[in-house]
Amino acid sequence: MRTVRVSLGDRSYPILVGPGLLARLGPECARLGLGRRCAVITDSQVGPRFAKAALESLGAAGFDAVVITVPAGETSKALPVVGRCYDQLAAHRLERKSFIVALGGGVVGDLAGFVAATYLRGIPFIQVPTTLLAQVDSSVGGKVGVNLKAGKNLVGAFHQPRLVLCDLAAFGSLPEREFRAGLAEVIKYGIIHDPALFRRLERDLDRILAREESVLGAVVARCCAIKADVVGQDETESGVRTTLNFGHTIGHGLEAISAYGRYLHGEAISIGQVAAAHLSLRTGFSASDVARVRELFVRAGLPVTVRLTASQRIKLFAAMRLDKKVSDGAVRFVLAQRIGGVVWGQQVPDADVQGALDKVAE
Repeated sequence: MRTVRVSLGDRSYPILVGPGLLARLGPECARLGLGRRCAVITDSQVGPRFAKAALESLGAAGFDAVVITVPAGETSKALPVVGRCYDQLAAHRLERKSFIVALGGGVVGDLAGFVAATYLRGIPFIQVPTTLLAQVDSSVGGKVGVNLKAGKNLVGAFHQPRLVLCDLAAFGSLPEREFRAGLAEVIKYGIIHDPALFRRLERDLDRILAREESVLGAVVARCCAIKADVVGQDETESGVRTTLNFGHTIGHGLEAISAYGRYLHGEAISIGQVAAAHLSLRTGFSASDVARVRELFVRAGLPVTVRLTASQRIKLFAAMRLDKKVSDGAVRFVLAQRIGGVVWGQQVPDADVQGALDKVAE
């Protein structure tokens, strides 16, 4: 087992990475001194696979747990679903010392974290991410929230978990499409922060796709360490943390205009990162590095092209202007200078963005 620590003073917490960790959920929660009542929020796909084991571990440790199941998919990140969760928490009589376990992928983690941040003005929660994307990205850092029709994650909060349990055994039942989508965030860490990680991905991608536990454990822990370092420097995304949004401005826009149905998050930001790589030629990124980035996404089996009609492009630009990263009405981009180094807060002319969209339409 590997341990990574997110350093945030009295709100610091560990990330545990290894196989078979779901069985340790109850004892780890007991170690934190949490209240006896808790709720496991999961979805209709993950719940049948893992909720029983979670309940057994919590029960054996003396907790009174209830399962709240939401429909699988991005559409569950919505305020009506949040309201239904509140009603079930109240019915189970959760108190200020009670806690929530987020058992699932990024959607469940964002939803459950937002419910925890707002129920009774905030109760503790534990992240138990079951997808690659959630383990390396969304479960770490305390950004929780839900979507509006106008855009992704427009309602949310910063609410740090007390613990993150990354059980590598969960990947055994993860559908291939979901696993590959998670690689988009893994590749992102190499682009924005760690050229050695990027080279490792180029070298070991076949072993990662084969889900070799030893390679995956090291890669997941490295990604978590990068994000923990960034969050420790900038918890509320006022500076360096915005680098984690590389490729997300266009990616989130693609998700929004497709009503969160056509693309998984990782697929949308795969296209977004390739477009951002083309845009990064303006900040010194080389054409050869653009090609390396594109090739790695292709090898990972992720989409790198999208053809949008003129009306779809208009909708995309409108969605991007509703993104959280807009400042003074201008869309701000994270752009690469080299593999392993980026700059943030870059204002890019619409014509250049159109040019990048042309490149990913080829």
